[in-house]
Amino acid sequence: MYKISEENAKEIRERMKREKKTNAYKRLQAVALRGEGKTNEEIGEITDFHPDYVGKLCKTYLIKGMDGLIADGRKGGNNRNMTEEEASAFLRKYEEQATSGQIITAEAIGKAYDEMTGKKHRSLSSVYYLLQRHGWRKIMPRKQHPGKASEEAMEASKKLTMSWKR
Repeated sequence: MYKISEENAKEIRERMKREKKTNAYKRLQAVALRGEGKTNEEIGEITDFHPDYVGKLCKTYLIKGMDGLIADGRKGGNNRNMTEEEASAFLRKYEEQATSGQIITAEAIGKAYDEMTGKKHRSLSSVYYLLQRHGWRKIMPRKQHPGKASEEAMEASKKLTMSWKR
C-alpha cells in the first residue's frame, strides 16, 4: 500500500480546483481520496477506476508527483514520415505508371517508401494509409471473369450451337 498524507490530499484538492481536464481531475480525485483514508475499493466505486489502478495512481504520485498524475501519457497520432506535398510528389511516379497500364504492388511502393524515409517498416500498413489518404484504391486483376459460366454450361452451349449451325 502506498501512503498518501492528509497534507498531500489538501494540496491535491487545491490543484483539482484549477484542473480543466476531466480525466486528470479524476486521477487527482482518486489520490486525494486515498490521502483522506478511503480504501482502493471505495475509491473505485466513486471514480469508476479499478482498485488496482487506484494503487497505480498513488504510486505514480509518490514517484513523479502531481505532474505524473496530470500528464496524459499518450503520444500524438500523426506519425507520418513525410508531408502531404512530399507524399503527393512521391506517388506521382506511381500514378503515371498506373495510368499507362502497369501493375503496381504495395510491396514495390513500400520499398521505395522505406528508402525515401530512411526507415525499415515491418508491415505495409503505413503504405496502405498513405495510399488511402491520397484516394488510391486496391484493384486486382481477376483470375476469371465474374460472370463466366461453368465448364458444363459452356460445353452444353457448344453442343447446342454446333447442332444449330448444321
